[in-house]
Amino acid sequence: MLRKSVTESFGAAISSLNAAHLTDGVIRRSKRMMLDTLGVGLLGTRTPVFNVAFQHSKRFQAQESSSVWGRPGSFLPPYYAAFVNGVAVHSMDFDDTWHPATHPSGAMLPALLALIETLPSKTSGLELLLAFNVGLEVQGRLMRFSKEAHNIPKRFHPPTVVGVMGSAAATAKLLGLSPAQSVAALAIACSSAGAPMANAATQTKPLHLGNAGRWGLEASQLALLGLQGNKQILDLESGFRIFYQDYIPHHLAEVSPTASYRWVLEDQDIAFKRFPAHLGMHWVADAAVKVRAKILANEPNADLNQIKRITLRVPSSRYIDCPLPATEHQARHSFQFNCCSALLDGEVTVDSFSSKLMDRKALKELLLKVYLENPQDNQASFDKMYCEIKVEMNHGETYTARCNTFYGHWRNPLSQEHLVRKFKDNASTVLNTEAVNGIVQIIDSLETIDDCSVLGSYMQFHKHIHREEVCYSASA
Repeated sequence: MLRKSVTESFGAAISSLNAAHLTDGVIRRSKRMMLDTLGVGLLGTRTPVFNVAFQHSKRFQAQESSSVWGRPGSFLPPYYAAFVNGVAVHSMDFDDTWHPATHPSGAMLPALLALIETLPSKTSGLELLLAFNVGLEVQGRLMRFSKEAHNIPKRFHPPTVVGVMGSAAATAKLLGLSPAQSVAALAIACSSAGAPMANAATQTKPLHLGNAGRWGLEASQLALLGLQGNKQILDLESGFRIFYQDYIPHHLAEVSPTASYRWVLEDQDIAFKRFPAHLGMHWVADAAVKVRAKILANEPNADLNQIKRITLRVPSSRYIDCPLPATEHQARHSFQFNCCSALLDGEVTVDSFSSKLMDRKALKELLLKVYLENPQDNQASFDKMYCEIKVEMNHGETYTARCNTFYGHWRNPLSQEHLVRKFKDNASTVLNTEAVNGIVQIIDSLETIDDCSVLGSYMQFHKHIHREEVCYSASA
């Protein structure tokens, strides 16, 4: 018998994995990812970029419809519901991050929940967990075929590369596609993959997650109708390999219906962010908070205006080296901004990126005192990077601190208490208390739920209507 191609092995795995392969650890970790994603998605429905995407998508109609998060009574065709809800998840760069680097959940969960609302039969929580983990597994395996993918990206935004493939795999699983159809879904999705990093730190970046979910769902639906693509899309140099210069694919192990399966999620946990910014900012903020504490411990009445110079020793990465950010999206990708915000306030929060706090005179003056150094041993990898900060005062005192692993990193994960608190803080900006608590309860017992479409209903329990939001524009 001829050996399967790499692509065929992926198609076989997507089709063959079943709920019995899910382990307690994988279920626990993926439920944490889902809860966090729903929370940041709800918070993101209050952003200008979400409103622009929503207004655009309302132009389209279809016989099938799916819920728009945070908008009671608003429904869109499933592709566009996946799109706008995915945009909401990444609108503030508050969603989870994996290693190798990508935002895995926002590319899949909105598409899965949109699809569930259109299926003729009920989808159990266990089926949702299985589909989610199949998509996650495809993302994780594809990234491990490249050493380049282990570093902070330079060319393509990872969710647009592996995220769309994960969305296709996850929705293919939920639709019950055959191995051949799953291969077709991956091939079709690959033709919608890839977006340049040049659009990082702009309002376009959140569209990347929305498009990943939407196009992955579309790919699996087209495959279900019989559309085909290259059956060796993961093998060929002109296929998926174009996204990673050092891409070397490997076959997935044969999946036995009864034998155990080792998921990537078992070996690699997820990072959850404590504030809405690029993951690299969390090292900087933690180091800056430590320095601030040292300054105030030595000088309780210290005037931070007396800072003479701030030196940050961070990895070299152009798109997160933004000395004077002019927009909230640039600020979310600025070593300098997050350092100065943490020094002034002792923390970085959602409000740190408001125009009121960004326009502070003290902040703007402090930004001019920040200098970056890029030590050779400080690698541009979320697994290996660190941040050192040195603050020199006008009177000669010098304070230093270093962060190797921030709280929320996969090596130092958020406690369940803090993860739930983050969800409730985010979700309660949009939903009433009943819905917030209801979602927590559903996710907590998801593997026992018979019909998880109730999540879509809870995601629309808006506590009030923000009428002023309808006038938001892309330049707001």
